[in-house]
Amino acid sequence: MTYILDVTRFILRGAITTFNLYIVTAMLCVPLGILLAVFKISRYSILSKVIGLYTWIFRGTPLLLQLFFVYYGLPVIGISLMPFTAAALTFVLNYSAYLTEIFRAGIESIDKGQFEAAKSLGMNYRQTMTRIIIPQAVRRVIPPTCNEAINLVKDTALVAAIGMGDLLRAAKEVLTRDFTITPFIIAALLYLGISSVIVAIFRKIEDRYSISD
Repeated sequence: MTYILDVTRFILRGAITTFNLYIVTAMLCVPLGILLAVFKISRYSILSKVIGLYTWIFRGTPLLLQLFFVYYGLPVIGISLMPFTAAALTFVLNYSAYLTEIFRAGIESIDKGQFEAAKSLGMNYRQTMTRIIIPQAVRRVIPPTCNEAINLVKDTALVAAIGMGDLLRAAKEVLTRDFTITPFIIAALLYLGISSVIVAIFRKIEDRYSISD
């Protein structure tokens, strides 16, 4: 029992990096995804095409490749980033691309009549989007956003590829040292626990919004 507690404490120290990366990515990619979704459906075709190219690249290539490009590729052209900065930048850009498409679909699912009703009330485009359309769209995209939030927990394990000490890397170090499968079981339980908390949070958000409907 003492061994399990010691291993768990060691792995949890590695989980600090996982937690920090998760918080930074979640706090930045959601507003960025909403903003880019609004720009993508704007009447400015050039802006829409540029954002379309961005989402095409980041959704169409592996996250690990993007991480390698930012951390190992950018120094070739004179841009060197610390491991955490490189990981955070990569994750924000990648998840913002996915959320852009999710929020775009949510906005476009709103009935066109609501745009016309807002216009008849004298609202401009910004007021229509911020007061009427986006709040409804956000409510509709809660389930797919929850899926992305869970995927983010698992994807943080990729940072071990650039030498960062995260939860999974800590478990692997213990396995290599003690030659026992226990750290992997503990790591799996921790990932499941984190994912369960996220699901519970999103479920409460869904319940709250359904009541307000």
